[in-house]
Amino acid sequence: MHSPTEADACAEELRAALAAHGKREATTLELLATPAEVSGVRRALRAYGADVQLCASELVTNVVQHLGEGVPVTVRVWCDDGGRTRLEVSDPDPRVLPVLRASVGVDEESGRGLALLDALAARWGVAHGPGRGKTVWCELEAGPDGGAVPVVSAGGPGRTATAGRDPR
Repeated sequence: MHSPTEADACAEELRAALAAHGKREATTLELLATPAEVSGVRRALRAYGADVQLCASELVTNVVQHLGEGVPVTVRVWCDDGGRTRLEVSDPDPRVLPVLRASVGVDEESGRGLALLDALAARWGVAHGPGRGKTVWCELEAGPDGGAVPVVSAGGPGRTATAGRDPR
Protein backbone atom coordinates (compact mmCIF):
# COMPACT_ATOMS: atom_id res chain seq x y z
CA MET A 1 0.00 0.00 0.00
CA HIS A 2 1.18 3.53 -0.72
CA SER A 3 1.20 6.21 1.94
CA PRO A 4 0.86 9.88 0.88
CA THR A 5 4.67 10.15 1.03
CA GLU A 6 5.04 7.07 -1.15
CA ALA A 7 2.40 8.49 -3.51
CA ASP A 8 4.50 11.67 -3.81
CA ALA A 9 7.55 9.56 -4.69
CA CYS A 10 5.48 7.66 -7.27
CA ALA A 11 4.33 10.96 -8.75
CA GLU A 12 7.93 12.13 -9.09
CA GLU A 13 8.88 8.89 -10.83
CA LEU A 14 5.90 9.29 -13.15
CA ARG A 15 6.85 12.87 -14.04
CA ALA A 16 10.41 11.74 -14.81
CA ALA A 17 9.10 8.94 -17.02
CA LEU A 18 6.80 11.35 -18.82
CA ALA A 19 9.61 13.79 -19.49
CA ALA A 20 11.85 11.00 -20.77
CA HIS A 21 9.24 9.43 -23.04
CA GLY A 22 7.10 12.43 -23.93
CA LYS A 23 3.89 10.58 -23.10
CA ARG A 24 1.77 9.41 -20.21
CA GLU A 25 2.52 5.91 -18.96
CA ALA A 26 0.00 3.74 -17.13
CA THR A 27 -0.14 4.37 -13.39
CA THR A 28 -1.44 1.96 -10.75
CA LEU A 29 -1.84 2.94 -7.10
CA GLU A 30 -2.84 0.47 -4.40
CA LEU A 31 -3.96 2.03 -1.15
CA LEU A 32 -6.30 1.88 1.80
CA ALA A 33 -9.07 4.43 1.30
CA THR A 34 -8.75 7.22 3.85
CA PRO A 35 -9.22 10.98 3.61
CA ALA A 36 -5.43 11.44 3.79
CA GLU A 37 -4.92 9.08 0.85
CA VAL A 38 -7.30 11.11 -1.33
CA SER A 39 -4.84 14.02 -1.43
CA GLY A 40 -2.00 11.54 -2.10
CA VAL A 41 -3.91 10.19 -5.09
CA ARG A 42 -4.37 13.72 -6.45
CA ARG A 43 -0.63 14.40 -6.10
CA ALA A 44 0.29 11.06 -7.71
CA LEU A 45 -1.94 11.79 -10.71
CA ARG A 46 -0.87 15.41 -11.22
CA ALA A 47 0.74 14.59 -14.57
CA TYR A 48 -2.64 13.50 -15.96
CA GLY A 49 -4.23 16.90 -15.37
CA ALA A 50 -6.79 18.49 -13.07
CA ASP A 51 -9.85 16.71 -14.50
CA VAL A 52 -8.36 13.25 -13.90
CA GLN A 53 -7.25 14.33 -10.42
CA LEU A 54 -10.76 15.56 -9.61
CA CYS A 55 -12.47 12.40 -10.91
CA ALA A 56 -10.04 10.13 -9.01
CA SER A 57 -10.47 12.20 -5.87
CA GLU A 58 -14.26 11.94 -6.06
CA LEU A 59 -14.24 8.19 -6.70
CA VAL A 60 -11.84 7.40 -3.85
CA THR A 61 -13.82 9.73 -1.55
CA ASN A 62 -16.96 7.77 -2.46
CA VAL A 63 -15.27 4.58 -1.28
CA VAL A 64 -14.38 6.25 2.04
CA GLN A 65 -17.91 7.63 2.50
CA HIS A 66 -19.92 4.60 1.40
CA LEU A 67 -17.71 1.65 2.36
CA GLY A 68 -15.64 3.12 5.19
CA GLU A 69 -12.04 3.98 5.92
CA GLY A 70 -9.34 1.40 5.33
CA VAL A 71 -11.01 -0.36 2.39
CA PRO A 72 -8.40 -1.56 -0.15
CA VAL A 73 -8.62 0.38 -3.40
CA THR A 74 -6.75 0.16 -6.69
CA VAL A 75 -6.56 3.28 -8.88
CA ARG A 76 -5.45 2.78 -12.49
CA VAL A 77 -4.96 5.49 -15.12
CA TRP A 78 -3.69 5.29 -18.68
CA CYS A 79 -4.02 7.00 -22.02
CA ASP A 80 -5.21 4.98 -24.99
CA ASP A 81 -4.08 5.41 -28.58
CA GLY A 82 -7.23 7.41 -29.37
CA GLY A 83 -6.24 10.19 -26.97
CA ARG A 84 -8.63 9.30 -24.15
CA THR A 85 -7.51 9.00 -20.56
CA ARG A 86 -9.13 6.11 -18.71
CA LEU A 87 -9.42 6.12 -14.93
CA GLU A 88 -10.52 3.07 -12.95
CA VAL A 89 -11.11 2.83 -9.20
CA SER A 90 -11.66 -0.72 -7.93
CA ASP A 91 -12.91 -1.77 -4.50
CA PRO A 92 -13.93 -5.13 -3.01
CA ASP A 93 -17.69 -4.48 -2.52
CA PRO A 94 -19.87 -5.43 -5.54
CA ARG A 95 -23.08 -4.27 -3.84
CA VAL A 96 -22.52 -0.57 -3.21
CA LEU A 97 -23.00 1.03 -6.64
CA PRO A 98 -22.61 4.72 -7.49
CA VAL A 99 -25.84 6.59 -8.12
CA LEU A 100 -25.99 9.87 -10.02
CA ARG A 101 -28.44 12.06 -8.11
CA ALA A 102 -30.88 14.19 -10.11
CA SER A 103 -30.36 17.17 -7.84
CA VAL A 104 -28.63 18.09 -4.61
CA GLY A 105 -29.96 20.67 -2.19
CA VAL A 106 -27.95 23.82 -1.63
CA ASP A 107 -27.43 22.99 2.05
CA GLU A 108 -26.37 19.37 1.50
CA GLU A 109 -22.70 18.71 2.21
CA SER A 110 -22.27 15.84 -0.24
CA GLY A 111 -23.82 14.30 -3.32
CA ARG A 112 -22.12 16.28 -6.07
CA GLY A 113 -19.14 14.03 -6.83
CA LEU A 114 -20.76 11.88 -9.50
CA ALA A 115 -22.35 14.96 -11.08
CA LEU A 116 -18.84 16.41 -11.44
CA LEU A 117 -17.55 13.15 -12.88
CA ASP A 118 -20.53 12.98 -15.27
CA ALA A 119 -19.86 16.55 -16.44
CA LEU A 120 -16.15 15.92 -17.06
CA ALA A 121 -16.15 12.41 -18.50
CA ALA A 122 -16.99 11.42 -22.05
CA ARG A 123 -18.53 8.33 -20.50
CA TRP A 124 -18.42 6.37 -17.27
CA GLY A 125 -19.79 3.23 -15.73
CA VAL A 126 -19.38 0.31 -13.36
CA ALA A 127 -17.89 -3.06 -14.22
CA HIS A 128 -17.94 -6.20 -12.13
CA GLY A 129 -14.86 -8.35 -12.40
CA PRO A 130 -14.55 -12.13 -12.40
CA GLY A 131 -13.92 -12.09 -8.64
CA ARG A 132 -15.53 -10.03 -5.96
CA GLY A 133 -15.75 -6.28 -6.17
CA LYS A 134 -16.40 -3.64 -8.76
CA THR A 135 -14.59 -1.04 -10.80
CA VAL A 136 -15.99 2.44 -11.35
CA TRP A 137 -14.40 3.83 -14.50
CA CYS A 138 -14.49 6.97 -16.61
CA GLU A 139 -12.90 8.18 -19.82
CA LEU A 140 -11.88 11.76 -20.53
CA GLU A 141 -10.97 13.18 -23.93
CA ALA A 142 -7.52 14.68 -24.46
CA GLY A 143 -7.37 18.41 -25.11
CA PRO A 144 -4.95 20.30 -27.36
CA ASP A 145 -2.41 20.55 -24.52
CA GLY A 146 -2.71 16.83 -23.78
CA GLY A 147 -4.85 17.35 -20.69
CA ALA A 148 -8.28 15.81 -20.36
CA VAL A 149 -11.23 17.97 -21.37
CA PRO A 150 -14.97 17.49 -20.88
CA VAL A 151 -16.95 16.13 -23.83
CA VAL A 152 -20.63 16.43 -24.65
CA SER A 153 -21.73 13.13 -26.13
CA ALA A 154 -23.85 12.93 -29.27
CA GLY A 155 -26.85 12.24 -27.05
CA GLY A 156 -26.36 15.47 -25.09
CA PRO A 157 -25.04 16.14 -21.63
CA GLY A 158 -27.23 13.58 -19.85
CA ARG A 159 -24.78 10.66 -19.92
CA THR A 160 -25.54 7.85 -17.53
CA ALA A 161 -23.56 5.12 -15.86
CA THR A 162 -23.75 1.62 -17.23
CA ALA A 163 -23.71 -0.86 -14.37
CA GLY A 164 -21.99 -4.17 -14.93
CA ARG A 165 -20.56 -3.66 -18.42
CA ASP A 166 -18.22 -1.47 -20.39
CA PRO A 167 -20.15 -0.26 -23.49
CA ARG A 168 -17.02 0.07 -25.65
